[in-house]
Amino acid sequence: MATQEITKDNLDSTITGSDMVFLDFWADWCGPCHMFAPVFEKAAEQNTDVVFGKIDTEAQQELASGFGIMSIPTLMAFREGVLVFNQPGALNRQQLDEVIDAVRGLDMEEVHAEVAKQQAAKAADEG
Repeated sequence: MATQEITKDNLDSTITGSDMVFLDFWADWCGPCHMFAPVFEKAAEQNTDVVFGKIDTEAQQELASGFGIMSIPTLMAFREGVLVFNQPGALNRQQLDEVIDAVRGLDMEEVHAEVAKQQAAKAADEG
């Protein structure tokens, strides 16, 4: 599957409507972004069970700001709606494959339990 353009209009439905989503935050003026783009595209073609989205940080400044993007490219991965990976910098093919495999191999029951634990602790601190 080819990569999808992600905007503020389709971000939430993309993340909640798919088991695994990888987002590439990029800009046209960014050299490393152009180096990473073909790696990301190839991964999208070879992992048809995963959604690969690209967010143009110039056109989608509100999203970039909301996610706290400080440098590009930045790669984020969501699994079952939970952010499980967030790293700036261009990855090579092997590194991206390793991240995809790691995200695919996560025990999501464990992840959801940890998220619930963190939310409970935060609520207790605020209350």
